[in-house]
Amino acid sequence: MSRRSILLESGTNELEIVEFYMTEEPRVEGGASVSTYYGINVAKVLEILRVPELTDLPEISHPAVLGAFTLRDRIIPLVDLGKWLRKKLVPSEAAKVIVTEFNKTSTAFLVSGVTRIHRLSWEDVESPNLYVSSLASNSITGVVKIEGRIIYLLDMEKIVADLCPERCDPVQEAEDVREALSRRGARVLVVDDSLLARGMMRDHLTQAGVRVTQAKNGREALERLLSWAKEAAKRGEPLSHYVHAVVSDVEMPVMDGHSLTKQIKERSELRELPVLLCSSIVSENLEHKGQAVGADAQLSKADMAQLPEVLLELLS
Repeated sequence: MSRRSILLESGTNELEIVEFYMTEEPRVEGGASVSTYYGINVAKVLEILRVPELTDLPEISHPAVLGAFTLRDRIIPLVDLGKWLRKKLVPSEAAKVIVTEFNKTSTAFLVSGVTRIHRLSWEDVESPNLYVSSLASNSITGVVKIEGRIIYLLDMEKIVADLCPERCDPVQEAEDVREALSRRGARVLVVDDSLLARGMMRDHLTQAGVRVTQAKNGREALERLLSWAKEAAKRGEPLSHYVHAVVSDVEMPVMDGHSLTKQIKERSELRELPVLLCSSIVSENLEHKGQAVGADAQLSKADMAQLPEVLLELLS
């Protein structure tokens, strides 16, 4: 079986990333320019272009937003990623524009250049330590070493949210949903590598009366669940005394959401636990993968306001 066909299977903990780089001007006089390498999931990339002709936007919300261009009848804002990262870049004829789509939003990013596409396992992606994760405005979610280079995976959702913060404001939950979840004493394990996404899910759920525990990746979540299951068995208690459902991202370092779901559904002590997958990527292929590993429900992060209602349906 080819590696490409393996990537099409569900729960194999694989991903593809587009590697690109940002080349800064010398930091000291007479020094050499410095290139830093980054990665983005291929599933979020629509296409890669030369720098297009731009038009001004009626209102610029952030100095990193350069303007907009038209791509197949769609107006796409262009973000200077170097400026957003507070880097002074060397002008480059190799500059490229990476057009992305996630959370039902299209955004383009200007970068110094694109290197290639890599296929790898999420196990090869390390969670950043506290120092690394604090860099780039807390927008680094993973680190991978390839061919002697360190590649930083960026939290593109956080970057777009910082450019348009009003999209992240939590909405007031319907009173009947809040009362029903509170009455159940609902406890949920939220799993996401993005600090921003975890915070948004936590806010929506706690506002609806749900008790939330958080994990940063699938492996951490699985270890937490197995610990609860062991404690429940030891005490002769149902697992629901500890957790009622899992709400998980799909893309995560170490173990992704599909692999986590597969692990949950294959274990007798966990398989009755409802799993809700939340992804910034909307596609039939991704939905099929979620169904194949046994996800009980799937939701776009763009529809995060529906999270408490969907959770209530799963618990009813």
